[in-house]
Amino acid sequence: MLKFVGLKILNIYVSAYSNRISVIFWAFIIRKSTFAAYMLEKQVYQLGILASGTGSNVRNILAYFSNVEAVNVVLVGSNKANAGALEIAREFDVNTLVFNNEFVSESGASVLEHFESAQLDCLVLAGFLRKIPDELIEQYENRIINIHPSLLPKYGGKGMYGLHVHKAVKAAEEAETGITIHLVNSEYDKGRVLFQAKTGIEKNDTPEDIQEKVKSLEAAHFPSIIHKFLTDGI
Repeated sequence: MLKFVGLKILNIYVSAYSNRISVIFWAFIIRKSTFAAYMLEKQVYQLGILASGTGSNVRNILAYFSNVEAVNVVLVGSNKANAGALEIAREFDVNTLVFNNEFVSESGASVLEHFESAQLDCLVLAGFLRKIPDELIEQYENRIINIHPSLLPKYGGKGMYGLHVHKAVKAAEEAETGITIHLVNSEYDKGRVLFQAKTGIEKNDTPEDIQEKVKSLEAAHFPSIIHKFLTDGI
């Protein structure tokens, strides 16, 4: 009798757990489908870019979308007032925004307020070296795209950027490396992967050589994957 009751309780527990998982799964599917439908129904997409450095990826993105009527890059922001990315944005007549490490602009408004004013549909991180605040991630859930200079999950995480990544790849004597374009969540380099591309590494390649190979991949793929994400919902 006790064995029967125990099995009955176990069955009830498993059934309840399965129903909960099912509800969570379908809620995720519905939410994702709603977002995809919203993006696909858009006629013109408003794109913002954040960058901390010289802006090589910013230039590639701006040049690419200057010939795409369905996408307007309306804002380039940086946490560094002297970032080369801002000067490149001005060359393309794109509005710029400077903010501090607390994501507050010189006017005292939060970065989120500026983004909402610009009616951004999507945010791209192009060599941006600050962790995105949770409030931004929540507001733009599944709409923040980052590029990382390795084949994630390898060589990702806090402190892994730029030449630091390529030195680690070289030290590990990897035969190949590449890029990962992914969505951003609350963990470093853990968001859903949209695209990866690889390049081989020769034994005599230096970290700087590896960096140049990776930059070539970034230039070849980053703008087009952003475009595909916006229009096809990959």
